[in-house]
Amino acid sequence: MFLSLFVFDPSSAADFETLKGHGGPVMDITVSRDSGRVATASFDNAVGVWSGREPDWLDGHEAAVKVVRFVNDDLVVSAGDDNALILWNLEDGSQKKLEGHTAKVMGLAVSPDRTMIASASWDAKIGLWPVDGGAPTFLSGHSAGVNKVAFSADGAWLYSASVDGSIILWDVAAKAEKRVIVRNGFGVNVLALGGKNSNETWVAYGSQDGVTRIVDIETGDRLHDFTLERRPILAMSLSEDGKRLATGDGHGFITVFDTESWSIESDFKAALKGPIWALAFSKDGEVLHAGGIEDIVYSWPVAGLGKFDPMAKETPNFLRKPEQMSNGERQFARKCSICHALTEGSARKAGPSLYEVFGRRAGTLPDYPYSKTLTGSDIVWTEETIDQLFLDGPDHFIPGSKMPMQVIAKPEDRTDLVNYLKAAAGSQNKNGETQ
Repeated sequence: MFLSLFVFDPSSAADFETLKGHGGPVMDITVSRDSGRVATASFDNAVGVWSGREPDWLDGHEAAVKVVRFVNDDLVVSAGDDNALILWNLEDGSQKKLEGHTAKVMGLAVSPDRTMIASASWDAKIGLWPVDGGAPTFLSGHSAGVNKVAFSADGAWLYSASVDGSIILWDVAAKAEKRVIVRNGFGVNVLALGGKNSNETWVAYGSQDGVTRIVDIETGDRLHDFTLERRPILAMSLSEDGKRLATGDGHGFITVFDTESWSIESDFKAALKGPIWALAFSKDGEVLHAGGIEDIVYSWPVAGLGKFDPMAKETPNFLRKPEQMSNGERQFARKCSICHALTEGSARKAGPSLYEVFGRRAGTLPDYPYSKTLTGSDIVWTEETIDQLFLDGPDHFIPGSKMPMQVIAKPEDRTDLVNYLKAAAGSQNKNGETQ
C-alpha cells in the first residue's frame, strides 16, 4: 500500500488545518521523523495514517487505541485498552499482534536504532519488544500503572513515568533498574527528555495535580516549576530541535515553553470543551497538532498560536447539560453516543451503528468487526433484550464482548432509553422493513 507524504504549508498560516475521519476522541498523535507524516490513535479502536486529508485506516484493535508511534516510515506500532501492541506494515498491509501485558497499554517508545519498542502498561510493567521478533522482556519496579516511556538519544537508557508518582531510569542492555530520578506526590502522566546537542540533561514531566516540572537528570534537582492551577497535565510534546516544549491539560489549554529561557511562549485555550489528550509538533516544528474530546485533529501554526479559534466550539452530546435533553436522549448521550451512531454505517465509531437495531440479530451488521462472542450470537435486539443488557451490564449479559461495563439501575431510565432508540434509530419487522 503506497502512502503519499502529507506536508502542511507554513505559508498558509492564516488558516489552520484539520484532519477529520475518526469516529471518537483522538487519544494520541505522532509524526514520522523520516517523512513528517501524521498517525493518530482514537477511542474508535482505530489508527489513522494521513496522506493528504484522507487517511489509511488500520483496524485490528478490540478496544480504544491510546498510543501510536512510527518505527520507520513503513512500520507503525500502536497499543491501547485491549492490552495488546500491533505492528502494522504499511508497505504490504500486514499486521502482527504482540501480546503479554495484562492491562491497558498507555505509552510506547521506539529506540533510536529502531530495533526495539518499549511499552508502558497499567499492569505496572514495562515491555521491551524486539522489532524483528523474539520474546519480550518485562521490567518490574513501579508499584502502580506505568503511563509513559522514553529512550535516551543513544538508546542506552529508558525512562518510565508511573501512576505511583515516580520516574525510573533503566539500563537497557542490562534490562535492570538503575535508579529513581523523581518521587512525586501525584501520578506522573507524561514526560520528555531534553538538553543541548542531543545530550539529555533534563527530564520534563506533567503530573495529575497540574504541575509541569523540569528536573536535572543526574541529580534529580528541580530546575523549573510551572503550576497554572489547571489539572491534570495529559499531553506533552518536544519539538525535534528541542527548542519548544508543549503541554496540554484537563481544562483544554495548550502551553508552549521556550526551553532555552524556560519562559512561557504561549498559553492558549485550545478547547472550549474537554481536555487536550494528544499533542505533536510537525517535523519542522512550525505546526502543533492537537486532539481531544472531538474526533478531529487540529493543526495550528505555532507562531501566533493564540490568534486561532479553539477546537470543540460545539458541545458533544455526552457533555450537554441534562436539562437540554429528554431523559431517554440523556441516557443515550451518556451511555451510548461516544461509541454508537444512530445513522446508517458505523461512522467509524467504537461500536456498531444502532440504526434499525430493533429486530436485528446481534453480531450481524456487515460493516462492523464484532468480537467472537457476538459473531453467531442468537440474541435479537428487542425492547426486552436491550433492557436486560443495561440491567445486568454487558459483562454479565454478553460475557466476552467488547462493550464496556455499564449498568442503568433505574427501570424508568432503561425504559426511556429504549423508547428514545425506537424513535431515533428505527426498527425492523420480520420482512426487514423499517417500522
